[in-house]
Formats: sequence, C-alpha cells, structure tokens
Amino acid sequence: MVIYTPACPAGTRPPKESKPKFSVRDLDLFYGSKKALSSVTLKIPQGQVTALIGPSGCGKSSFLRCLNRMNDLNPLARIAGSVFLDGDDIYAQGVDVVQLRARVGMVFQKPNPFPKSIYDNVAYGPRIHGLTKSRHELDAIVIDSLQKAGLYKEVSDSLEGPALRLSGGQQQRLCIARAIAVSPEVILMDEPCSALDPVATAKVEGLIDSLRHQYTIVIVTHNMQQAGRVAQKTAFFHMGELVESGDTGNLFTNPKDVRTQGYLTGRFG
Repeated sequence: MVIYTPACPAGTRPPKESKPKFSVRDLDLFYGSKKALSSVTLKIPQGQVTALIGPSGCGKSSFLRCLNRMNDLNPLARIAGSVFLDGDDIYAQGVDVVQLRARVGMVFQKPNPFPKSIYDNVAYGPRIHGLTKSRHELDAIVIDSLQKAGLYKEVSDSLEGPALRLSGGQQQRLCIARAIAVSPEVILMDEPCSALDPVATAKVEGLIDSLRHQYTIVIVTHNMQQAGRVAQKTAFFHMGELVESGDTGNLFTNPKDVRTQGYLTGRFG
C-alpha cells in the first residue's frame, strides 16, 4: 500500500469549515457527443486549497476549466447544470466572461510567459483591465505580484529582460505573478508542477501554501503526494464522475468508495 502524508493527517483537527467560494450543482459537460463530466456536485471552500485528483482522462482538467468558462473557447463544448461563484451563476446570461476570468485566474500545466519582458508579463493584465492610473501604480503592482510569487529577489535586477530566458520553475512562478497582478479571488492551477524538476516543484508548492491565505486555490494534480502536501480538501474523479470529496487527511486514510481506495493504493490509474 502506498503511504501519503496529507496536509491534514488523520487524528488532527481538520481545517475550519469556510463558506463555499464555488457551488457546483449537477454539472454535465459534453464535447460534441462525448460526455466528459456527469452530474458533478461539489462545494469548493473559500480560502483553502482544493486538489482534484484521478487517473488521466477522468475529467478533472475539464472540470477546472468550467470554473472560469475556459471551455467556452471550445466550440464543441456545452454544459448543463450550474456553477455558482459567491452565489452568482457564472453561466447566466449577461455574465462578462472577461471580468470573470479576472476574478478567477488560471495557471497552466506548461509555463506560458509572453515573449515580452518580465515586467511586461506581469503588467499585461493591469494594463488591459485599466487597473492603474500611473506608471508608479503599475510598478507597485508588478513588484508586489512578483514578491507574492516568490520571484522578485531573483529578477529584481532584470525586470526588462526577456521572460523566456528564465528557468522553467521561474517561468511558472512568473505566470503565477501574472495571474495575481489583476487581484483575482481564485487561482486555478492545472498540473502546475508537472513540467518542473523537484527543486522548482518544492518552490511552487511552498508558494501555493503561502498564497492560500489570500486566495482560494483549486489545483489539478496527478501527484497524490503533492495533493497531500498542499491541499486541505481533495476531490477524486473517475471516468467523468466525482466519486467522493472531503478533508484531504480523511479521504487519503479512510476513503469511502472502493474506487478511491483502489486509486490511492495504486491498483489502477
């Protein structure tokens, strides 16, 4: 049996329950005729890290993209059900998707900095959203975002240098700084460490732990040890269904469903 060290081990007090940031009800997702998600109902608490785990192709990344309507970019995608952010249906008619994605930022699996300077990468969002009135205000946002992403000390002398010259781990933290710069309420992370080495992964995991006190974070990960280290809540997906969810420590040490137990012990996945 595989042993994990959850963020909230069995026998310790689980995180204090907070109000849900997202409430998802009976969510179905289709890509053309293929059903990717089936009747998913899940509450994602505010101010915590929620990990989405499960075998490849189980629907966890598709679910993540429903939370800021990234699936809208796929002409074959359609949904049924509801996704509420602070009680408001994000799929309701008239919702400004640009503003939604400013509130719910996203960091992708592969670092994707723009072919611009480090400074301009972070400044991009505040500029297009008109969040600043002066260069001084923009400078302050860029520096604050890089500091929150744990990158400023490493790049303070080269802000005008090309972002593409940074290491992979630095590029990923730059992408996190870029997401932070528009003051989101939620940060979605789709396997943010899968392309990184162990040292860079440890830095990003430490960053996630520090950011959860300011943002609600939802992370897709194929690495169960990582989920155990960073997440207070975990949801297990299998074949497009949400099998079970709960406190990470309880789910990892006392799963209720045999499919969860089988996945955690490596019998499939």
